[in-house]
Amino acid sequence: MSAVDRTVIITGAAGNLGKAVADAFAKLDANLVLVDLRRENLEKVFGAESERRIFVAANLLEAAGAAAVARAALTRYGRIDVLCNIAGGFRMGEMIHETSDENWNFLFDINTRTLLNTARAVVPHMLAGGGGKIVNVGAFAAQKGVAQMGAYTASKSVVIRMTEAMAAELRDKNINVNCVLPTIIDTPENRSAMPKADPAKWVAPADLANVIVFLASDAARAVHGAAVPVAGLS
Repeated sequence: MSAVDRTVIITGAAGNLGKAVADAFAKLDANLVLVDLRRENLEKVFGAESERRIFVAANLLEAAGAAAVARAALTRYGRIDVLCNIAGGFRMGEMIHETSDENWNFLFDINTRTLLNTARAVVPHMLAGGGGKIVNVGAFAAQKGVAQMGAYTASKSVVIRMTEAMAAELRDKNINVNCVLPTIIDTPENRSAMPKADPAKWVAPADLANVIVFLASDAARAVHGAAVPVAGLS
């Protein structure tokens, strides 16, 4: 699964999964455009920029922020081959009738509007370049409604439907669009929040990153609109 000289945009790159995805593509000699809300977050996680790695601080809730990411990728590397929409968020605890506008808007913004804005910014350049790969992050729980997670599962369900729609629209343009559906990811934050759980049953970020890299590779050229469960041992 070679990625030599391919340009890969990774949103939410300073997070646990974003870092794992960046590391996986770096091992394949890809050119990385690492995106997060604040540049200092990227510098803390990755150190300095390099020939194969640039940082872009952007608010993906704004179309202008997503456009700036695409522009930075094209200016530095000349093309965009892969878009990994890792940026997202999680909140739970409210029943549907108690859900606040704040939490509803937060989850739909961070999980779906960011995807919409990056698609608007990146897909035209993939079309002009002759193709590409897009991998989104849904959630295993989004396959059905879950008590006290209604807003979250609804937003991640939208990610699945957007993935399917994009795949249907773009498959004959040599653009593959797929998504992964992880269960609980083994992160320091989740270990702290659930100290009595067994993290060995969770999904290791590196394992999830390997699935994302596969979906972004030529080996997955026949895969369109898939929502791939990545459930670890849970």
